[in-house]
Parts: sequence; C-alpha cells; structure tokens
Amino acid sequence: MRKAQDIMGLPVIEIETGKQIGTAKDFLIDRDWNLQGVLLETKHWFSAPRYVKWDHVISFGADAVTIPDGQSVQTLEDGMELCYFEHGSSKLKGLPIITVNGTNLGMVEDVYFGEQWGKKIVGYELSDGLLADWKDGRKWLPAPEDVTIGADAIIVPGDCDTQLQDVPTFQ
Repeated sequence: MRKAQDIMGLPVIEIETGKQIGTAKDFLIDRDWNLQGVLLETKHWFSAPRYVKWDHVISFGADAVTIPDGQSVQTLEDGMELCYFEHGSSKLKGLPIITVNGTNLGMVEDVYFGEQWGKKIVGYELSDGLLADWKDGRKWLPAPEDVTIGADAIIVPGDCDTQLQDVPTFQ
C-alpha cells in the first residue's frame, strides 16, 4: 500500500527510452474515488497541464514512477470532472471528513492506494491539527463504500467513527 504524498516529486520515466518525461505533481481522482492519473509538473506557466493515465503506469517504485513510453502522456482537457489530491480549487487534502450523523472525523492529510487493488483509494490519513497529531498521532480510516465528495466536506456513513485506527505502517 502506498501513500499519495510518497509519490509526489518522483521522476516519471519512460521504460522504452529511459527518458524522464516529467515529475509527479499530484493525483487526479474522479467523483467515485477512482484514481484516474498522475498530474505532471508543467514546464512553463502557460503550458497545458499534462498527466499520465492511471492504466498506463507500470509501477510506483521507491525512486520513480515508470510508464511504457511518451504516448502515455495526455493533455488535461477543460471540462474533465476530476478532483486533485493536493492542488487546484477542487482539492481533497484539507477537506474535513464528516459522518452523515454530523461527526467530524478529521481532515484529509493523505490517501492510500494499492497497485494490486486497481484504481480505488483504500484509506485516508486524517489529522485533527498539529497539536493533536503530535500528542495522539494521526488516524487512518479504511475507505467506506459510500462516500460523497462535496465542495466543503467529504461525507461518509455514520459508523465510520468506529472504524478509525492508528496510522498503520505499510512496507
């Protein structure tokens, strides 16, 4: 299992040529919590954002993200209804997770995914703020089936407050 923030900043390498085609900047996520791609750093202010579709990623290694070739890179088009994990106006990081019962479970600090599970996010790392993180540590919430991404909060089922765990250590 991997954390999104562990991938950001890694070089994206074509295995066909060994050429670095960019650096992983962010993740693109659809409204059903499916990972759709890896956003690349833009080289110029006015250049169109580029990304690699999730299905084209060969591996998220410790030191690089590998893709087959340069044809795996797409231009992000206007009108694509995607959320960003960390950047943009519709970012998930920092959004509170609220149960349908009105309980605030914390703010999203990171998301976990597993290459063997396909595109789905499998869990969230939550923060209650710097002091609470320092004192009690962050919490981990396994991703529930029913999740709503809203403009100001992420809504989860009422029983999610009983599913909070200490942040696991994954290798």
